[in-house]
Amino acid sequence: MDTQGRDDIDPAGQWVLDPATGRYRPRQERARDTGRRSGLPRQTLRRPGAPAAMPSPRGRRTAAAAGPPGRRKGRPGRRQGAKQDKGITRRRKALLWTAGTMVLVLVAVGAGGYLLYQRFNGNLTTVDVGDAGSKDVIGDGPLNLLVIGTDSRQGLAGRYGDADNVGHADTTILFHVSADRSNATAMSIPRDIVTAIPDCPTRQKDGTTATIPGIPAGLTTPKFNESLGVGGRDPGCTMRAVTALTGIPVDHFMMVDFDAVKELSTAVGGVDVCLARPLVDPKSHLDLSAGPHRIEGEQALEFVRTRHALRNQSDLDRIRLQQNFLGAMIRKIKSSGTLTNPRKLFTLADTATRALTVDSAIGSVSRLTSLAKDLSKVDAKHITFTTLPVVDNPNERVHATVVVDRVRAQRLYTMIKDDVSLSGHRKRHKVDARLIGPRAAPSDVRVRVYNGSGILGAARGTVDWLRGAEGVGDPANGGNAPAPAPRTTLVYTPAQADQARTLAAMLGLPGSALRPSPQDGGTAAGMSLTLGADFTRAGVPVPDPDAEPDDLDRTRADNSSCVS
Repeated sequence: MDTQGRDDIDPAGQWVLDPATGRYRPRQERARDTGRRSGLPRQTLRRPGAPAAMPSPRGRRTAAAAGPPGRRKGRPGRRQGAKQDKGITRRRKALLWTAGTMVLVLVAVGAGGYLLYQRFNGNLTTVDVGDAGSKDVIGDGPLNLLVIGTDSRQGLAGRYGDADNVGHADTTILFHVSADRSNATAMSIPRDIVTAIPDCPTRQKDGTTATIPGIPAGLTTPKFNESLGVGGRDPGCTMRAVTALTGIPVDHFMMVDFDAVKELSTAVGGVDVCLARPLVDPKSHLDLSAGPHRIEGEQALEFVRTRHALRNQSDLDRIRLQQNFLGAMIRKIKSSGTLTNPRKLFTLADTATRALTVDSAIGSVSRLTSLAKDLSKVDAKHITFTTLPVVDNPNERVHATVVVDRVRAQRLYTMIKDDVSLSGHRKRHKVDARLIGPRAAPSDVRVRVYNGSGILGAARGTVDWLRGAEGVGDPANGGNAPAPAPRTTLVYTPAQADQARTLAAMLGLPGSALRPSPQDGGTAAGMSLTLGADFTRAGVPVPDPDAEPDDLDRTRADNSSCVS
C-alpha cells in the first residue's frame, strides 16, 4: 500500500530525494511542489553524482507472524538474468556475517552517525514479539540482543521458495553487552543443534494472539533453525528458544535477509582479510591466494559462504571464518573515513536499515538511536566472538546434527549471565571472603546432598565419595532437589562456616557457591548441598563462573592475524 492508501502501487518506487529540503518525498508531489517553489523544470531531480534511480525508503511496515509483508523491490534488473540463481544461493550462505554486521554497524556508527537514522525510519520492518523480550530500549544492566539471519525469499514472488513466511533461523548470534558497556560477547548458535522448541504466542494479522505448540526434543529433531518460520513462528519464537536453551533472557532482536550482503561490503569500500593459506572452493567460486586481500560484493559472498575450502569442510569451520570476517568489517568501519564521510555514512545506513527487521520495542528512530549510542561505547578490542560448545549427535551414524556440550556450554552460559567478559577486560576479582577462615575437621562436617544436576544418582555418588574418600562424618542423601538447579550451592548457618569452607575445599566449590543462611540454626541440622547443572561428578571441581570454559573457540574483533 502506498502513502495514499492504494495497494496496487509499490511505495518503493514512489519516493525520491528532494534537493531543496534534503528529505524524501512522494515522487509526484516533490516534482510538483519543488517546481513551483524554486522554478525548477518538472523533471526527475536527484542529488549530484547520484544514480538516476536511488533506493528509497518505504512506509513503515509491521510484520505479523502469519504472513509478513514482502520486502521492497530491488533496483530495476537487479534480480534478472542467469546470474540471479547463483546470486541467491551465495547470498543464502552469507547470513552470519550479514546478521552480525547489523549489530557491529550500530556499534561503529553510534553517536557519530545516529542522526542519519531520521532519514531511514521508513526502511525498518517491525515485529511485535509480546513478552518474549524487553519493553525497554536500554537500561542500567546488561543488554542481550539476538541477531538472526534468515533464508527468507519474501518479495521474490515465490520464484525461489519461502515466499509466504519469514524463513528459518539460518544464522543466530546472541550479542551480550556488559552492564558497564566496556565489553561484549557475540555467541554464535549453530543452526543444526537438536533442541526443544517451546510454545510460542504470536501476533496475527487481525491483532489476535495465537499460540504455536512447541516441539519436544527428540533424538535427532527438531533443529534450532526450526524456531523461526516453521508453523508460522516469528522471531519472538526464536528469542524464546534461545532463552529456553541457554537460560539467558533476550531483550531485543534484529533480523536481516541476504539482500544486504554484497551491498554492505561494497558500502564500506571492501573488507581487508588475510589468509595463511590459499582458499579455493569451486562450489562457491572462491579462489584466493595466501596473503592479504580486500574483498567486496560478489567476492565477499564467496568468502563467507565457503565451506569446502576449509580444513574440515564443516559449518562450524565456516562460523569461525565468518567471525574473523565480522571482526575485519568492524575494524574497517572504525578505521576508515566512513564515519566522517557523509555520503559513505548515508549509503551504509541506508543499506543496513533496508535489510533490517526489529522488535517493536526498538522499531523507531529515537529508540534505535538510543540503542546505537549505547552500543557505540564498546571498543572493538573488547568484542569477543565465540560459538556455543557442541558435539556430534551420538544418536546418528552419519552426523548431520549436533547437541550442546552440556558441561562446557553451562560454563559459558554462566559467564554471560554473570556479565563476565571473554576479552579479559574486567575488574579484578578478590578472593571470596567466604573461603577465608578456619576449617573444621572432615569428621565434623554434617551435610545433606540433593540432586538438582539432572545426572542420575549424583547425590548418592557424592555421599559415597565424601564418606569413603574424604572421611566426612555423616553425609546424608537427600534425593532429588525440588527443581533443577543451574548452579551448585551450599547453604549453611553462620555457626557452620568452618564446615562450609572444609566442604568447599573438598569439592572445589567457588566462593559464589557458598550461600550463608540468614537464620542461625546452629550446627545440629547440617548443611544443604544442592548439586547443579555445573556439577559433573564428585572429585571434579565445580567451575568458577569467572573462569573460561576449556578450549573455547573465540576471536576478538581487533584480531587482524591471517586465518587458515
